[in-house]
Amino acid sequence: MVWKTWEGRIEVMQMAQKRSSKRPLWILLILSMLCICMMGVHVYPPRQYAACYLFASTICNPHGQLFQVFQFSHERTYTDDEIAARVVFDNILKMHGIQPKNPKIAFLFLTPGSLPFEKLWEKFFLGHEDRFSIYIHASEQKPKHQSSLFVDREIRSEKVDWGQVSMVEAERRLLTSALQDPDNGFFVLLSDSCVPLHNFDYVYEYLTGTNLSFIDCFEDSGPHGTGRYSTNMLPEIETKDWRKGAQWFIMKRQHALMVLADGIYYSKFKEFCKPGADGYNCIADEHYLPTLFHMHDPSGISNWSLTHVDWSEGKWHPKAYEGKDVSYELLKNMTLIDEKEHISSDEKKQKTLVPCLWNGVKRPCYLFARKFKPEALDNLMEIFSSHTSTI
Repeated sequence: MVWKTWEGRIEVMQMAQKRSSKRPLWILLILSMLCICMMGVHVYPPRQYAACYLFASTICNPHGQLFQVFQFSHERTYTDDEIAARVVFDNILKMHGIQPKNPKIAFLFLTPGSLPFEKLWEKFFLGHEDRFSIYIHASEQKPKHQSSLFVDREIRSEKVDWGQVSMVEAERRLLTSALQDPDNGFFVLLSDSCVPLHNFDYVYEYLTGTNLSFIDCFEDSGPHGTGRYSTNMLPEIETKDWRKGAQWFIMKRQHALMVLADGIYYSKFKEFCKPGADGYNCIADEHYLPTLFHMHDPSGISNWSLTHVDWSEGKWHPKAYEGKDVSYELLKNMTLIDEKEHISSDEKKQKTLVPCLWNGVKRPCYLFARKFKPEALDNLMEIFSSHTSTI
């Protein structure tokens, strides 16, 4: 309603004052309900908010609640080291300006020696020299390079054994080297058998357009999940916090700093998470990061990896693609997947589909793929040259 005269406004105000002397019952009821709701939110705070996808993870506490609230469970007494670790993590996540304004993507190659797909990666990188950096952890022999982009990009390396904590140690070395460049805002772990599925611009927009780290994380009640947990992890890591995931991560700078700042949880994995140790066939690189971030910033990670692998053969290692297997249709199908499948390792083989949500919107899950054999290079180069948006 639009009031046309001052006289009309005065008249309406006088009428409102007369009515106000008898407050309607419904107003009192609404006020009472609001008070009850506010008390309920205070006592039983909500557990998940879609806003956590849209804003910085620092506005969500370790349980996905809106706003950062530093608190502990009252189920047990926490050690000084645990409290110190949580204070450090909390402050890292709250730090403003830690993410560069125009971030570069640090590509971290974890490889035994030479990288068979350097020429393919060179084609992917060319023209974007101010938006990426390269670091190579060669665990067995010094690489022989086919592209000048990779020359002198090796870091100090140590031997890496599959299934051992040395795999996590190598990841931490790569992060240490890459974090020395203040312009590196995202850190992509890749193997020598990884290839890109999209062009550089698509990858850059995908990573810089959200505040998530892409770390695979799920609860597996089977022998290759919870079955690998040891009570030696207590008291810092309880069974309910144990998680599993693929090692191929992409993380933002805050999370990379958290990994290097961690001593208490990493030391537990280093000492007690080993193949065959105490009867538990624990694989550190499949559990350390998922467990760490599930405990300390679950709303800040995606719960899936951006690197596609095919585990359909049911072996210890994923399907390896030979040259004859590689086609445009194969790679295109990988880029169309928009749900991540997690399968439990027990007899039920229970499948759980997780939608790949980017800022709350369903988008394709994968930017990279593995495991490709060196003989696939020629086919990959031909496909990559023929298609600009994807390989």
